[in-house]
Amino acid sequence: MLANSILDIKGVGEKFAEDLEGLNIYSIEDLLLYFPSRYDVFEIKPLSELIHEDKVTIEGRVLADPSLSFYGRKKSRLTFMVEVENVAVKAVMFNRAFAKNQLTSGEMVTLTGKWDAHRLQITVSNFTKGSLEKDSAIQPIYSVKGNITNYKLKKVIQEAIKSYGEQMEEILPQDYITAYKIPTRSEAIQTMHFPTNRIALKHARRRFTYEEFLLFQLKIQVLRKQRREASVGNAQDYDATKVEQFINQFPFTLTNAQSKSLQQILTDMKSPYRMNRLLQGDVGSGKTAVAAIALYAAVTAHKQGALMVPTEILAEQHYHSLTELFGDLARVELLTGSVKGKKRKEILAAVENHEIQILVGTHALIQDDVFFDELGLVIVDEQHRFGVEQRRLLSNKGLHPDVLFMTATPIPRTLAITAFGDMDVSVINEMPAGRKEIETYWTKANSFERVLQFIEKRVQEGEQAYIICPLIEESDKLDIQDAVDLHQQLLDYYSTSLQVGLMHGRLHSNEKDQVMKEFAANEIQILVSTTVVEVGVNVPNATIMVIYDAERFGLSQLHQLRGRVGRGDKQSYCILIADPKSETGKERMRIMTETNDGFELAEQDLKLRGPGDFFGTKQSGLPEFKVADMIHDYRALETARNDAQEIVEFNLLEEDPKFKKIRDLLAVEGIFDTKLD
Repeated sequence: MLANSILDIKGVGEKFAEDLEGLNIYSIEDLLLYFPSRYDVFEIKPLSELIHEDKVTIEGRVLADPSLSFYGRKKSRLTFMVEVENVAVKAVMFNRAFAKNQLTSGEMVTLTGKWDAHRLQITVSNFTKGSLEKDSAIQPIYSVKGNITNYKLKKVIQEAIKSYGEQMEEILPQDYITAYKIPTRSEAIQTMHFPTNRIALKHARRRFTYEEFLLFQLKIQVLRKQRREASVGNAQDYDATKVEQFINQFPFTLTNAQSKSLQQILTDMKSPYRMNRLLQGDVGSGKTAVAAIALYAAVTAHKQGALMVPTEILAEQHYHSLTELFGDLARVELLTGSVKGKKRKEILAAVENHEIQILVGTHALIQDDVFFDELGLVIVDEQHRFGVEQRRLLSNKGLHPDVLFMTATPIPRTLAITAFGDMDVSVINEMPAGRKEIETYWTKANSFERVLQFIEKRVQEGEQAYIICPLIEESDKLDIQDAVDLHQQLLDYYSTSLQVGLMHGRLHSNEKDQVMKEFAANEIQILVSTTVVEVGVNVPNATIMVIYDAERFGLSQLHQLRGRVGRGDKQSYCILIADPKSETGKERMRIMTETNDGFELAEQDLKLRGPGDFFGTKQSGLPEFKVADMIHDYRALETARNDAQEIVEFNLLEEDPKFKKIRDLLAVEGIFDTKLD
């Protein structure tokens, strides 16, 4: 019956049904599940509890007939006094001249509008004669278009609930409803459309939030299981004793978070399924050490490892550190676009003959002429910098190699478990002992000279500084300090006392590498740059990061830039130069000065910007939920994910009758081939 056309509902004719189709409402069930987009809450509170400039509802007796004045073209202002709790409150209504004849002295009236606590005045947006009826305290507001009005839609939904509401079948098992103290599906639908009070509405929302998240997570977990079973891995029988000895040679002890992540990776490598894991850790949290141990484990299993990074300079850094770390234990080589001719041929031959165990490089690793003998583990650093196709090509170099993606851009857990639902996620969320926290300060542009003096003082003590700008060259549209102009200003300011370099995205890659080499060798003391230094470059001697027009960057990007300093044993500083006009901009600056925790910042950034902005809407693949909100309802998301994992892991969809309704729903969406009988 619920699948029947909306024409079966009393009061819906051909024309109205056509209008409803514009809202994607075709069946009775579609209509019942078309929830309000928001609710207007008319709750009368005592005057003492009203907050200045809030939208409020008050109830009182009109003290005298309203006075009406006109101004401008067809604009009017209606004022009258209302007695509320023995206090005279002034009410003002704009462009409602008709109301003068409806409001008479001595009668009760309910007013909703913006409250001015200083003037004891309400600017009225809604009014009704008489006292507020109990059932009109919460009014549902639907998203409508065309000829559909809220009033008409509400009437039709009321009729649908009366005639068909009881037929709405429950899809969740009873023990879930009991455990989570949520209403049944039909009760929750009634409440979503016609809430009697806030508490009931909260529980109805909770029920549909959980239901939406559970169905979504089940889809992800089922698809993931199907993918895992279809992808035979290369179970790597690594030598645990050798791996342990390798870890013990480090000059530091792994943090708990590093150890936990490493254990998850090693377990994946030993399993017969192909690893597909995201390792995320804050800047400087020690992801590279974990990656090196995983590569060594592959070597002890007589496999090869590949590490792909986005830039040549980063590839060189990894190559040097891994060569030092492995010593005689494994042969490490570097393959980038700069390796040419005879040297390149020698490396390719050695890779194919398994003489090279670990190959580090840029996208040069995925060229057609690169052949591995037995590629067991692929690590992709800063995974968001590579396209899906590039990552796939590298994976295809081996016979189902395990794949580990690494990122220093902390992705809020909420998004990680949703957007990367088909990946396992490991998190390194603690810093190595003894690392000094970067001190962050926010100052206005008029203090820039003091900042330059501070830089000069530190540089004279042998340190170095970055100064970051948002643009390369001057723009007529935006009044933002640009890199080319600032570079010239600093050359003039410091004269010949300090070497000032310039780096931006329009330089050729060879030129960029040259500038970075000079900076790393301290031949350049101050590097003016756009955000191209955001990822990976390691200059331990750089202790100052100045970010100009900092309000133009998101929190995550500011944090990435800040992570370029603080890599040595000296105290480091991040100075934000910003004159934010908006409250959001000021909030960003405040948050940056208060925390160095990238995951905390990522969560805050998500709240300020929303998930679409965080990933870039087009590539996010994030679902649209009717009721659920990934940011605010993240606890429900985690609960639903854990439940979904358990349901799929123990084959409950196939074997337990109480999950039949959910399985049937997923079958309709093509997740399973068939419905259960």
